[in-house]
Amino acid sequence: MNTQPGSVRARTRRLSRPTIRLAVLGALGLAAAFFRVVVEGDSMLPTLEPGDRLVVLRSCYRRRLRTGDLVTVRDPREEGGGRVLVKRITDLDRSEAEVSGDNPDASADSRSFGRVPLESVTGRVLYRYAPAERAGRVR
Repeated sequence: MNTQPGSVRARTRRLSRPTIRLAVLGALGLAAAFFRVVVEGDSMLPTLEPGDRLVVLRSCYRRRLRTGDLVTVRDPREEGGGRVLVKRITDLDRSEAEVSGDNPDASADSRSFGRVPLESVTGRVLYRYAPAERAGRVR
């Protein structure tokens, strides 16, 4: 031990492997709660523009959905559900939702493919992070 005036004694503690694993899993879990989407097309004008980049909260972490929420939904017209649509919930019950685009003239939505099961809702739009001049919470 150094007892000279002005010396500082630091105590360090090594983290155990289980503690490190929990910290990494927690960070990965938080990251897994969100995904990103790039808007293509004019169906959500004026709320969302082509090229807008969005942060979406995954559906398994979502709060109860409400009418008016912007959501991502698997395209019911495609086999395998590879394409994701961004739409607004206009009507909702316990098992299905009616979704619509904000620009009806340019939107494929429940008017063309019907109501969608809630299981096909993949997330709720939270935030637009780009372009920078339009960044902010999406309502």
